[in-house]
Amino acid sequence: MSTAKPLAGIRVLDFGSFITAPYAAMLMGELGADVIKVERPGSGDPFRAFNGGLYSSHFQAHNRNKRSVALEHSAPHAAQALQALIESADVLLLNVRPGVENKTGLGYERVRSLNPRIVYCSITGYGASGPYAERAAYDNVGQALSGWLSMFHQGEDARVAGPAVSDALTGLFATIGVLAALTERSSTGIGRKVEVSMLESMVAFATEPLARLFSTGKPSSFYSRAAASQSFIVTCKDGERIGLHLSSPPKFWEGLIAAIGTPSLLQKYADRGSRVKRYDELSEDLAHIFLQHPRDHWLPLLEVHDVPFAPERRLEDLSDDPQVVHQRVFYTVEHPVEGIVKAAHRPVRFDGDNRSDFRAPPTLGEHTQEVLLEVGLDTAAIQQLADQGLIG
Repeated sequence: MSTAKPLAGIRVLDFGSFITAPYAAMLMGELGADVIKVERPGSGDPFRAFNGGLYSSHFQAHNRNKRSVALEHSAPHAAQALQALIESADVLLLNVRPGVENKTGLGYERVRSLNPRIVYCSITGYGASGPYAERAAYDNVGQALSGWLSMFHQGEDARVAGPAVSDALTGLFATIGVLAALTERSSTGIGRKVEVSMLESMVAFATEPLARLFSTGKPSSFYSRAAASQSFIVTCKDGERIGLHLSSPPKFWEGLIAAIGTPSLLQKYADRGSRVKRYDELSEDLAHIFLQHPRDHWLPLLEVHDVPFAPERRLEDLSDDPQVVHQRVFYTVEHPVEGIVKAAHRPVRFDGDNRSDFRAPPTLGEHTQEVLLEVGLDTAAIQQLADQGLIG
């Protein structure tokens, strides 16, 4: 059976940098699209140099399954090459402040005049207009303004934990918008301008806390969601941790009590309401109990009593987890110059197929000549661009 590539035949131009647009483009590449990453000669995407050199882990994370064209696309003498790329494309992605696209020859009206079928996706921090539109926006700005950070950070510690969230979610919503526009285009023959902002993406993702706020007039407290869902992260005697999520069915609470052998808690917390209301107290009780034995003691007991649980894995543990191994989550692919790259396959399977190890992240300008020939430039025109320092 051939590898499932539902977006085969779709060409995506990725004019993005850092995360949001490159991530959206990579997701489409994992679905089989031909993704052309257009970068400036010499430096390319700023993420390239984050670890030194031009092939950092930051760059690899958001640029698999792409070909790289190093082109100074805003230069007047590069207009023919840029036009050829646009005319060949189905999708164009960029993430810049409003108005910057017009200065670089990528304004929507110009692009649409060259290719009315193109789906043009503009990703911004705050939207195309408004009092914040001209501000710089990165991940933590999106988390802070949207209310998201307030739900995951307390106290005066200036440090922020965890990876980028706003960037990745915005890229996901951009991908959804592009795919919807491509579906519509299949019947209308006309593209769309798709606009996605980091602010709106993060606000939209907060569906549950917003619903609570709008229906009750009160914001959720810091641990209210965990209390309602009866979620815990307990530490065992050996320092290893277990995540528990009892939800609302009584059988899961009863199963936990059987697993930990403390029937007295059935009387202490007689119903779900009391467990939710006294979440802090219950958390302390469970913390004390789980500290009495190492994690390997608890895991089989939780499983046999059908408790929703999982051992807390660190990222470095995942490759050895039996379920991760069974699902063949990770793959390795070799770049001819940079060597082995390891990554996760796409999380979506088509008829059981999740394979997405099509291309390693490209080196800067690795496919410049190849792509420009494909879109109709001849070797003389390409050489002229090279002589002028406009390609790499």
